[in-house]
Amino acid sequence: MTTVTTRANTATTGSPTTTARGRLTALGRAELTLLLRNKTAVFVALFMPAVMVLAMKSTFEQMDLGGTGLTVAGAALTGGIGTVLLQAVYMNMVAAYVARREELVLKRLRTGEVTDGEILTGTALPAAALALAQTTVIVVAGTAFFGLGAPERPELLLLGLAMGVVLLTALAAATSVITRTVQTAQLTTLPLFFASLTGSGLFVPLAILPDRLASVCELLPLTGVMTLVRAGWLGGAEGTDLLRATLTGLVWTLLAVFAVKRWFRWDPRR
Repeated sequence: MTTVTTRANTATTGSPTTTARGRLTALGRAELTLLLRNKTAVFVALFMPAVMVLAMKSTFEQMDLGGTGLTVAGAALTGGIGTVLLQAVYMNMVAAYVARREELVLKRLRTGEVTDGEILTGTALPAAALALAQTTVIVVAGTAFFGLGAPERPELLLLGLAMGVVLLTALAAATSVITRTVQTAQLTTLPLFFASLTGSGLFVPLAILPDRLASVCELLPLTGVMTLVRAGWLGGAEGTDLLRATLTGLVWTLLAVFAVKRWFRWDPRR
């Protein structure tokens, strides 16, 4: 840990790396090294989404999806993308921010040229790259083996993924404020995780919920992202629904960013 941190500090304060791109690259490289050393985090990020997809497929097979416009494969695999975003980005980054804070890494980085935004962004780059790589694998597998076809509107799929990564990174930084240790991160991330699984369409399509409950669930942080992801891959959403989904995601992102700017802790909680 010390060696990797020293390299990150050197890269972000030395004269050869004075551009924002160079500083982000250095931070991302150091964070990637730390991520690869954490075998538990790598296992959860790589294999848990596959387990969740199988569980979702089993669940959807017992549901009546008639009238939802979804097939079992389509519902399970798009839900798998949401799970990837939650686990690889949100849950992983809460633990990462807390660990770097408690080990004084964040405090030391602030003494150099790197800005606060670059520190938070650079720390999240490997997790974001991992999530996008896993999403690509899911889309390729769905197209090649599950008969879903190529994404109908790839621009919406990319918009949903980009919004999801930014939103969940900001929410992870905000959640780290109330997380004292890496161990307690497993608890503080559960409310959003379970709310998203049950209310954002990952396990239960909103179309089969009562109208009033579905309207409430549409306001959850990840619902707008999932609407864009499903519309981008499977199609079917109307312009009004897409606009509402985009606005919901943007509002939650702005609220999360505000919370980070207002309350994010750079010093250890001791």
